[in-house]
Amino acid sequence: MKAPRKERQGGAPFRKFLREPAAVIGAVLLIVVTVPLYLASWLAPDDPYVVDVPHRLAHFSWRHPLGTDGLGRDLFSRMLYGGRKSVLLTLAVTVLITVVGVFFGILAGMRGGLIDRLVVQLVDIVQSVPIVIVSMVTIVLLGVGTTKLVFVIAVVGWTRHTRVVRAATLSLREREFIESCRALGASRLRIALRHIVPNIVRPVVVLSTLDVGRILLVISTLSFLGFGARPPAPEWGSMLADARRYFFVAPRLLIIPGVAIFLVALAANLLGEGLRDAFESRTGMNK
Repeated sequence: MKAPRKERQGGAPFRKFLREPAAVIGAVLLIVVTVPLYLASWLAPDDPYVVDVPHRLAHFSWRHPLGTDGLGRDLFSRMLYGGRKSVLLTLAVTVLITVVGVFFGILAGMRGGLIDRLVVQLVDIVQSVPIVIVSMVTIVLLGVGTTKLVFVIAVVGWTRHTRVVRAATLSLREREFIESCRALGASRLRIALRHIVPNIVRPVVVLSTLDVGRILLVISTLSFLGFGARPPAPEWGSMLADARRYFFVAPRLLIIPGVAIFLVALAANLLGEGLRDAFESRTGMNK
């Protein structure tokens, strides 16, 4: 006798997603802003590290589409390479907090009892302290660097995923198809991998998408404060910090990276909201 298959849900979430203008705008905007970042090697007109002091703070031109910074480095090239670094760091942190959060959420939901209480208390403790403050203190103790930045934010940023996944797991484990699996002798690990995980993919994807904007802002903030990429490496947050001294002379040095961060965060939030509406609609149609 075969184990029961996981629950199936009807509906057309993709069509629902396409009917949400804000979600479509978010997806298109995210593609338009991020795709060029991964084509930086072909699109960048100059080496982002090359210093050209005689042409510092140059205005827009064919050679320098966004002008140059305070050291004469091409701003467009630095925006492309710096954006790629910022987005890659954001994605790395998002993946890490998703994996850690899903693991603890399923562990707490499946085991219950003491383990569940310990995980819930750990989540409460971590959430009680601002992520930026914890990250700053930890980075000061461990040292500055992008690898440490990713690690620190991931260590303190997994709690929202754990709460969502734990709640979903507690609900799923009481369903009839899970009870049937237990009756057939399936282990907790098999139930988690074959039935729990496939049924929590949608809320996890939505939460991770919504987290992209939040994490990008945290990374940019820490880089702005000097805890991220080390000069002269381009990164949007550190570029904002470097541009402070030129605000009254060349405000575009602050405005351009700031707008880029805002657009990516906005696009990720719009996309996440659209996915949430589509998936909730799909679930609702089955009630």
